[in-house]
Amino acid sequence: MVAGEAKGEIGPGLLLYIGIGKDDGEKALVYLADKVPALRIFPDEEGKMNRSLLEFGGEILAVSQFTLYGDCRKGRRPGFSDSMEPQAAQALYESLVARWRAMGIETRTGVFQEDMLVESVNWGPATFLLDSEKNF
Repeated sequence: MVAGEAKGEIGPGLLLYIGIGKDDGEKALVYLADKVPALRIFPDEEGKMNRSLLEFGGEILAVSQFTLYGDCRKGRRPGFSDSMEPQAAQALYESLVARWRAMGIETRTGVFQEDMLVESVNWGPATFLLDSEKNF
């Protein structure tokens, strides 16, 4: 990939920052693969959040983001000990993306473990946190 070249670009849909924790596995993958496309967060004819990504016909841009596991509670530098090691995390990330594609959802990605400039237009704005362990 050439620096400055667009890798993943979508139309209306979801920009997902995906952090994979050291304890994540198949259960977390299945939960997110099923939950995300079924969330009723897109507007219906009356403008209410009442349609899923599948009903809306939107796309997914999935960006791996290990820094979501950055623990900033102590000191001044985040700790990343709760992040999964890169090789295993990449396998789960690619499996998650493959599941969405198998559902017929146009899914694009960033470049795993690379610095990227991510631009978005936030419609709403609406931002949601999903955790397969349901801690929040």
